[in-house]
Amino acid sequence: MARKPNYNFERSERERLKAVKAAEKAEAKKRARELEQGGAPAPAATDDE
Repeated sequence: MARKPNYNFERSERERLKAVKAAEKAEAKKRARELEQGGAPAPAATDDE
């Protein structure tokens, strides 16, 4: 028996995964830009403060 579709959840999951992928891509571009300019990469943000 087929399951009942949950369109809202499925759409929100697709959008969430797309946002994660876009954020990773933006971070990679940022790091590449920093390395290309010869600057040292910025340290990762920490919540130790």
